[in-house]
Amino acid sequence: MKAKVSIIMGSTSDLPVMEKAAKILDEFKIPFEINALSAHRTPEEVEKFAKSAKERGIEVIIAGAGMAAHLPGVIAAMTSLPVIGVPINASLDGMDSLLAIVQMPPGIPVATVGINGAQNAGILAAQIMANGNDKLKQTLIDYKENLKTKIVKANEELAKIKFAYKTN
Repeated sequence: MKAKVSIIMGSTSDLPVMEKAAKILDEFKIPFEINALSAHRTPEEVEKFAKSAKERGIEVIIAGAGMAAHLPGVIAAMTSLPVIGVPINASLDGMDSLLAIVQMPPGIPVATVGINGAQNAGILAAQIMANGNDKLKQTLIDYKENLKTKIVKANEELAKIKFAYKTN
């Protein structure tokens, strides 16, 4: 089994956030790898990773980083693969990370999810890959249908809750 998605984080302290992407990819049966690389502490390794990812069979990169969150952008600058950035709340409520990832210069796009939004990054990676994969496309359709079912059931449960002034 060869990885098709690479989950990269600036530090293993980011794992509690980034494992949400791993869980989604696992649920969708998409082979993935997880590594820690730092744009600031291991720039040579980041360059080697980014430049070799495509030839190793990687189709999408999910890169999470906090604070001076340069990792997703640095990777995007060195590959033609789609990069999904996950801003991590390490300081300033994650706004520093969000702005560092989303404000990329023209020509170096990084798709960016919400702060600590690794689950959505995993879903987005699957959606990108599903364009040429009918089985994965159906898995995503089923996943989203299940989300609807959860809300319908939640409303059924909320209807059972009684308050003196509740009207529904």
